[in-house]
Amino acid sequence: MQWLLRDNMSASVAVYRNIYTEDRFKQAYGSDDSTSGSLRLRDKLAGRCRCSRQTCLHLLRERVPIFNWLPRYRLKKWILGDTIGGLTVGILHIPQGMAFALLTSVAPIFGLYTSFFPVVLYMFFGTGRHVSTGTFAVVSLMTGSVVEQLVPTPLEMNSSSPEAANFEAQRIGVASAVALLSGIIMLCMFGLQLGFLSTYLSEPIVKAFTSAAAFHVTISQLQSMLGLRLPRHTGSFALFKTLASVMENLPHTNMAELLISLVCLAVLVPVKEVNMRYRQRLRTPIPVEILTVIIATGVAYASSLDSTYNIEIVGHIPAGFPGPQMPALHTFPDIAGDTVAITFVGYAVSVSLAMIYADKHGYSIHPNQELLAHGISNTVSSFFTCFPSSATLATTNILESAGGYTQLSGLFTSLVVLVVLLLIGPLFYFLPKAVLACINVTSLRQMFLQFQELPELWRISRIDFMVWVVTWLSVVVLNVDLGLAIGVVFSMMTVICRTQRAGCSVLGRASNTEIYRPLENHSKCYEVPGVKILTYNGPIYYGNRSFFREEMSRLLGLTPERIRSREKARKALEKREREAIVSTVERAIANTSFSSENEFFKSETSESDVQAVLIDCSSVTFVDVAGARLFTQMCTECQKVGVYVYLANCNGKTSREHHDCLGMSQEAVMMTHAPSSQQGLG
Repeated sequence: MQWLLRDNMSASVAVYRNIYTEDRFKQAYGSDDSTSGSLRLRDKLAGRCRCSRQTCLHLLRERVPIFNWLPRYRLKKWILGDTIGGLTVGILHIPQGMAFALLTSVAPIFGLYTSFFPVVLYMFFGTGRHVSTGTFAVVSLMTGSVVEQLVPTPLEMNSSSPEAANFEAQRIGVASAVALLSGIIMLCMFGLQLGFLSTYLSEPIVKAFTSAAAFHVTISQLQSMLGLRLPRHTGSFALFKTLASVMENLPHTNMAELLISLVCLAVLVPVKEVNMRYRQRLRTPIPVEILTVIIATGVAYASSLDSTYNIEIVGHIPAGFPGPQMPALHTFPDIAGDTVAITFVGYAVSVSLAMIYADKHGYSIHPNQELLAHGISNTVSSFFTCFPSSATLATTNILESAGGYTQLSGLFTSLVVLVVLLLIGPLFYFLPKAVLACINVTSLRQMFLQFQELPELWRISRIDFMVWVVTWLSVVVLNVDLGLAIGVVFSMMTVICRTQRAGCSVLGRASNTEIYRPLENHSKCYEVPGVKILTYNGPIYYGNRSFFREEMSRLLGLTPERIRSREKARKALEKREREAIVSTVERAIANTSFSSENEFFKSETSESDVQAVLIDCSSVTFVDVAGARLFTQMCTECQKVGVYVYLANCNGKTSREHHDCLGMSQEAVMMTHAPSSQQGLG
């Protein structure tokens, strides 16, 4: 009863106020924009130039986040989860680092280096508490394509010869140069505050791209799983060229390596499925990858598989820390284009993962600081023979499910990798490369499962579904970097098309309310007699001005014939008025048969005709010069037929664009402040 009374009271309340133009409203309630703007700019510059101890500490905490969260670290509550999560991820980094090094076309030891340095650096500079950085399959594959283009694999080369050592040095030099240039690009983007660019890689693009790249990774690993020694194909249609080459050389399959691959897959796939299905019950996932590596190394060593069955093994893994080494800087002109694509992919995946887990656990990340963190990681790591790194899907998921809380888990991850580098690394000499290829393939399980999301994506947005399909096909058919570019361009084209075809609707009023809704969806709403209220849900700019003009002309009935007939009537009126004035002067008799223009139009216009048009601009985000000119033309045409145009709900920017672009007079377009069309048009 109380609610009904309150509802009746609200329905009976009437609010009266003046109707304001934009200029009148600014005069009454605005402020001096130039003065306040200059004061704000001066204050900002003074604040930026001011240096104090407090300012330096704030800048240090902002740019090196470890000084912000480490003093507030809850030792008793978080240390156990960070320790278990870090150790678990560190164990997984060992086989994956060596496996992804094969994707990069460099020796496995460099994958271990890349699993150490970026982890330590991100712990200091990163804002994602659950992000695990290191080697990532997609980034490694793209880097490997660059390495293969500049330093192709010779068909025959003795692995123990000096030429082989020089060949490996050239390859890691190119890979390190890609990492260095990628880091420099990220640092430049951080300096320009371009963290928002990651938003252009939408979720459908990222998922389709990673899913399609998983096919490239799988096909590229077939030759290692089958024991084939084939050159690596790059460029467009590389996936089909590699697949055709593998099919052509199937008779030369090494049966021992095929058997090793089948056994590894038979072990890895079921155990990974168990880890996924029972991750809530398992305190830590079963480290099946490292167990497989240890067992396979022991069997290969005991059975001398490399000499008996000609199995390709990892070979010598040097113990100790890598010394600083300058990347191949002379390759910058050749790798610049591919490195830009690698940079955007790595950054987009990293920020997307960080945001997903930040939303899940209720904290925020800073995209620009992530640029700084990954830029420093890649730049510094490149001088220690590392290839490009980023956040990784599998290890980030494992870190979060294993109970990690903060970036301190990276300390324990790096300690595990450090122990392997200093002590255990040489023991993996007899590890078959087929095992690493199987680890590569099975690590892509989550990317392949993204196909399950397509039916839901179709129900939610068919445009996003088309973006997913186009990106996936482009990456699979053409190439990783070219396919990504096509996906981004297609996604932006869909946005442009949607703004070009934004809906223009006639609003009607609901009885006994001040609520206005589109008539096409609300049949019981009615139009105000003599007034046409329109709304346009999009910007008005050069790209959609023709569509906007067509819609306005259709809804208002502004046909060329009607405009011409009214123009002839106006001219006839003016001529008769002149004749009447002459007759009045000659006879000194007032002729009042055509006393005014308004009376003429009233005689020519029925009561149902539109006399005023009110355009709700609450959804018009911006208007460019072409849109402003179009408004002038439309208003002129409306005046020719005796219709005046009024704009309501113009935001400040849109109002300035209307007036400042062409200096339109208020007689042409009256801008009024009225309530939103969702509640009422005054």
